[in-house]
Amino acid sequence: MASQKPNTADSTENKTIPTDLVAPRADIRFLVERALAEDLTPFGDLTSSLLDPTLMATAHFNARHSGVIAGCACVEETFAAIDPSLELRWTKVDGDRVEAGDVIGVATGPYATLLTAERTALNFLSHLSGVASHAAQWVELAAGRLTVWDTRKTTPGYRSLQKAAVRAGGAANHRGNLSDWLMLKDNHLIGTNITDAVALARKRWPGRTVHVEADREEQMFEALEAGADIILLDNFTPDELKELVPKAHAWSEEQGHGIKRSLLEASGGITIETLDAYADTGVDLVSSGSITNSAPVLDIGLDVVPNT
Repeated sequence: MASQKPNTADSTENKTIPTDLVAPRADIRFLVERALAEDLTPFGDLTSSLLDPTLMATAHFNARHSGVIAGCACVEETFAAIDPSLELRWTKVDGDRVEAGDVIGVATGPYATLLTAERTALNFLSHLSGVASHAAQWVELAAGRLTVWDTRKTTPGYRSLQKAAVRAGGAANHRGNLSDWLMLKDNHLIGTNITDAVALARKRWPGRTVHVEADREEQMFEALEAGADIILLDNFTPDELKELVPKAHAWSEEQGHGIKRSLLEASGGITIETLDAYADTGVDLVSSGSITNSAPVLDIGLDVVPNT
């Protein structure tokens, strides 16, 4: 932890975290409790317990690299659990872009408890800001040509937090879990076919999104004819999709205006290096697990200075 003089922040500013970019509070509370138990069991912060409990301090969350912020609510929950007397004021919140050297927030309170809360708070903030920053890179590269969304390839237990971070980065969320909607892949078509599976899905779960995976052209057409809401075009190259997507559009136009066209999603091995090529294929959506499972952390420091 650095002890140099921190960057100056506007002490009057205190931004509010956008509610649509915050994970469910129950999920945040559960994970913060687990993280603190991991860090403080069984005897608490032995080192900080040696400090004068009346010594007060000011701490600045400073961005050391550019990126997008996410996870401020996790910091708030951590500080509240460690010491309710700790005060936080945000100059940047979830969804805000930062440059190296920007002050994200300012915390004040007892020096000892600020030190105790520091690592857990930074672990959440740095990780989730890394996911948001990585998602923002995908969105920027897509440049409005398609919608970028995530997958269920998230850290176990952290899904709602990582998906909130994806939203903070400007990307969209795929289904949150297996109960959100139906997604028919090859493994779900044993003993049946796309047409019958879609019909059964509509019967048992009316009103739910029905998503169908297709790795061959004929599967795409069967899914179109069955009325799938979304068709996942799996493991096609950009060149193959440039030929396939116009065929899907033409089929939909032939059916007349009363037929809602299925959304077309590209997936399967897509990386930020290949995204640009996929964004020019005409698909509506692109998904990649790397948005969440391969995001580097955003380097953020907490610079704590005792009050004199």
